[in-house]
Amino acid sequence: MVWFGIVAMLADVVYEGARSITGPLLAHLGASALVVGVITGVGEASALVLRLVTGPLADRTGRFWAWTIAGYVITVVSVPPLGLTSVLWVACALVIGERVGKAVRQPAKDTLLSHAAAVTGRGRGFAVHEALDQVGALAGPLAVAGVLAATGNDYGPALLTLAVPGALALILVVWLRVRVPHPARYEPGATTEPTAGKMPRPAQITAGVARLPGTFWVYAGFTGLTMTGFATFGVLSFHLVRAGLLPASAVPVLYAAAMVVDAMAAIATGWAYDRYGARVLVVLPVAAAFVPALAFSAMVGVAVVGVLVWGAALGIQESTLKATVADLIEPGRRATAYGVFAAVVGVAAAAGGALAGWLYETSIPLLVAVTVALQLVALGVLVTTLRRARASRRTR
Repeated sequence: MVWFGIVAMLADVVYEGARSITGPLLAHLGASALVVGVITGVGEASALVLRLVTGPLADRTGRFWAWTIAGYVITVVSVPPLGLTSVLWVACALVIGERVGKAVRQPAKDTLLSHAAAVTGRGRGFAVHEALDQVGALAGPLAVAGVLAATGNDYGPALLTLAVPGALALILVVWLRVRVPHPARYEPGATTEPTAGKMPRPAQITAGVARLPGTFWVYAGFTGLTMTGFATFGVLSFHLVRAGLLPASAVPVLYAAAMVVDAMAAIATGWAYDRYGARVLVVLPVAAAFVPALAFSAMVGVAVVGVLVWGAALGIQESTLKATVADLIEPGRRATAYGVFAAVVGVAAAAGGALAGWLYETSIPLLVAVTVALQLVALGVLVTTLRRARASRRTR
């Protein structure tokens, strides 16, 4: 778990460093708030919807390490060229390309992590991984902010420096593949011996998407609703610079602070999840409802608080939500479930990014009202999920 976390930490230096300035960078190249919202939303959708394909493929081939390594390669080679382009559409393509890399690796990576975390508690395991993730998510934006400040907001050198941690991440993940080729052995009751070059493929793998349990689909609906009412950082950072609240070089620093909050929220809710179960997720729609009211304020202090609340909600989304999926689905269909779950979330993220960008240019009060309404509906769906899960446990 720790070594995989270090790989993720180095990769986060790369892509979180880039994501911390996506909004200002695209605005610098002539993008509007709507364009920023659409591109960052489509980017998140690419990172998620494509898992509907990569998740089942990872299950069927059993080559979880190969998918993981390939995804890291795509991400690492997409980021540095962002600093060299002066054409908006090229920058947009690279932003989306970086997210495609995450789609390629994430279902397989999450499955590897779910096996390794079986011996520690999945809430704790995913939370620790997320915390290590956020060390990179802190270091990357701070490094970018430092280079921007030193070069007078020159995006080129700031993004090119991210090639170094990217190369280190690739070296380490290949080394880890050699050292721990079969993490499925950590799964309780695992008896299948791995074949050469592959993880073991459980018999349940052929069950397919159609046989995922109803509780899973309700849970995915809850997460999708929450994400539809959740603005991307691209739109938030666009507002910070456009409204004159922060200079471009300060935006990555604020993003880094949000990643610290992200890590703390991930750890806190991860431990609470292991102790109290999925009902701790009620804090997610509540936190998400407050984000636009605070983050799109005209007062810098209030806006900063809003971004930090956004970071807390993100930490819950990226750790505890995944732990719940692992507990709802047996190992043989887990990568498929992660792919389906991510696809639902991805469609919602694309809709949410576009919605936030459009409503920002139309009316900020309307943006706040729509977000609150969506989160209230999401809260109701979560209550339904918890009731169904409880009823399912009683019938076993």
